[in-house]
Amino acid sequence: MKSYEKLLSVNKKWAGDKLNTDPEFFKKLVNVQTPEFLWIGCSDSRVPPNEITQTQPGEIFIHRNIANLVVNTDVNLLSVLDYAVNHLKVKHVIVCGHYGCGGVKASMSQNDFKLVLNMWLRNIKDVYRLHKTELDNIADEEQRSNRLVELNVQEQVMNLAKTSIIQRAWKNNNYPYLHGWVYDLHDGIIKPVSEIKAGDHIDRLYEFDDL
Repeated sequence: MKSYEKLLSVNKKWAGDKLNTDPEFFKKLVNVQTPEFLWIGCSDSRVPPNEITQTQPGEIFIHRNIANLVVNTDVNLLSVLDYAVNHLKVKHVIVCGHYGCGGVKASMSQNDFKLVLNMWLRNIKDVYRLHKTELDNIADEEQRSNRLVELNVQEQVMNLAKTSIIQRAWKNNNYPYLHGWVYDLHDGIIKPVSEIKAGDHIDRLYEFDDL
């Protein structure tokens, strides 16, 4: 059996098991999608959101990219955010990074990763620049990388708060809450590192007054 054929075979077994447990499982999923959470995570294959949170299909709306970035020109990310906040009415948006992130490590190097990756990693390099004094004082490379993972998550949460999508939802609905988490590959535990409550003030420069 080829590797991709195994995926199809396992899928059939999973679907059968679900129906045996709950004959209405798929009917309920077809008719409604009411997740409470939007998860913005890293594309890393070792960090599957549903598995590490033990949630079922329909419980988390998910967007993933390299190093869990929230970039203000990323139409893909912003369309997911808009849909999740304004149509699905999620109550929480979670940015989840992970220690040992390859994207973060690559951003700390001076390697040329060619056009597209250089453009993407530049966003993480900017986070390093903002926190350069703190990071340069960490002698151990792995610890420095892990701290950059945390700081990157914090900055991405702040990037969410800067959007008119989030600020308009805060004004009209008093949600969602924004959370920054980091997953540890070594023990499977998620560490909260940042939180912004609905309506919290950020830098006045980024606050819209005519929403």
